[in-house]
Amino acid sequence: MASITLPASARKSKSVLMDWLSTVDHKKIGVLYMVMAFAFFIGAGILALLIRLQLAAPELRIVDPNMYNQLFTMHGTGMIFLFVIPMLVGGFGNYFVPLMIGARDVAFPRLNAFSFWIVLGAAIVMMGGFMIGTVAEYVPFMKGLLDNGSLSSNAAWTAYVPLSNKSYSPQIGMDIWLIGLILNGIGSTLGSVNFLVTAYTMRAPGMTVWRIPMFVWSMIVTAAMVLLATPVLTAALIMLTADRNFATQFFNSTNTRLWQHMFWFYSHPAVYIMVLPAMGIVSEILPVFSRKPLFGTKAIVISTILIGLLGFTTWAHHMFVSGMNPGLERFFMFTTMVIAVPTGVKMFNWVFTMWKGSLNLATPLLMCFGFLSTFLVGGITGVVQGAVPVDAYLHNSYWVIAHFHYVLFGGSVFGIFAGFYYWFPKITGRMLDDKLGRFHAIFMWIGFNVTFFPMHILGLEGMPRRIATYMADRGWAIPNLIATIGAFMIAGSVLVFIWNCIKLRSGERAGKDPGRPTPWSGPPPARRPNTTSPKSPPSAATARSSTSECAC
Repeated sequence: MASITLPASARKSKSVLMDWLSTVDHKKIGVLYMVMAFAFFIGAGILALLIRLQLAAPELRIVDPNMYNQLFTMHGTGMIFLFVIPMLVGGFGNYFVPLMIGARDVAFPRLNAFSFWIVLGAAIVMMGGFMIGTVAEYVPFMKGLLDNGSLSSNAAWTAYVPLSNKSYSPQIGMDIWLIGLILNGIGSTLGSVNFLVTAYTMRAPGMTVWRIPMFVWSMIVTAAMVLLATPVLTAALIMLTADRNFATQFFNSTNTRLWQHMFWFYSHPAVYIMVLPAMGIVSEILPVFSRKPLFGTKAIVISTILIGLLGFTTWAHHMFVSGMNPGLERFFMFTTMVIAVPTGVKMFNWVFTMWKGSLNLATPLLMCFGFLSTFLVGGITGVVQGAVPVDAYLHNSYWVIAHFHYVLFGGSVFGIFAGFYYWFPKITGRMLDDKLGRFHAIFMWIGFNVTFFPMHILGLEGMPRRIATYMADRGWAIPNLIATIGAFMIAGSVLVFIWNCIKLRSGERAGKDPGRPTPWSGPPPARRPNTTSPKSPPSAATARSSTSECAC
């Protein structure tokens, strides 16, 4: 069967908007994921600034307690489910995995597009309900249309039972949040299948297991974790929705820990789902800017696989204070310590990659420095808190907030921006301003530490998390004020990045750079080649060269 090639005039008749809305091109879908995720990063970041303003001084009333609960619920939901995972897995994964393995596209292009639109629909459902509920609460003429906060969830991103049951969260916003996350889980699961099949069946001839790029390896393990973990969370969300609306008793008052087990069985592996792709990005960048081969390639691959496996053995360390058999506590404490070993192997190899290298201190490398330094602190505090007696004291304090952000902001966001600055020329054909980029990297690193390091102190001093205000005599005012200043420093650094992107039209054109890894083997941006007939499959040489000129 011969393929039909449309005339150029017919191909151009489709509008640019419709071309993007109906695309099945993995590169365009990757860009759509990136744009969507960055938009929700800005939105969730604004919510974080409101949270920090509320806590900047004692007894402030910038928002009421109910709205504060909604703010940190949607901040956590937006950052985790709508920014970090879609950006790293959907954005960078879709764009670069086929390019790196020499595939013309992902295995199931239409399923890939379907996954994106499901995730976008889920995001609109969750954030739309919050925004409409917020407007209805604060705009006088809409106040009578809806109950107070009725379209918003305020049970935190963890949605612990019984707080999220109908008795304590009767508003429809809780159901909207649950439906949005169910849709998000379906889209993520479909996407993970696509990545696994693509990496297994569509590699270029000669690309054996140990020749697979590090970023692709990280995406393979990440996709496997998504495929194993996400259905468990999706099932739990469906069960909770049934409890709320159909009088089932999956999570009744005597069985509330079942929700915690099912939630954390997904949500602790989700930490590595968010971090492993960033680790893959760092493994791609460091050899280039150190001008040395990656040290211990096989060790990094094996450690990536071990992190994926061990990630499913640590979830219950989130439940040490919920009541657990002491034998199980010891087991999960042990696995929490053990999982630091493969992560330490990665840190060791990254440091030795740079050791005695000729470092080029460009923006991507500075972002990698930010990743390494902050993730190291987050890992150390995680091992400390993994001890049951320590966790009993720190569990519900701001120490957890500090640890969590050092792991996820440090381990994901710095990696995301490193990937942006490294691969942006490949995507757009233009170079970002490196001076602005360096300022962004340094200022964001300073702002991050100013924001979250004082939270360790607040936690040790006993400040509980999830409180909307505090009394002046507790001694928490100065660390909170410092943290608020740091949050606005982070926001300022992100504005620098946005300005850098806006002035992209006048940026230097990116040329062919064959000295870089596979995606750089052709002139950016990556284009779609002409349609080939199924009767004439590409040769091995063509398959290898398609890493830069990849098509649907």
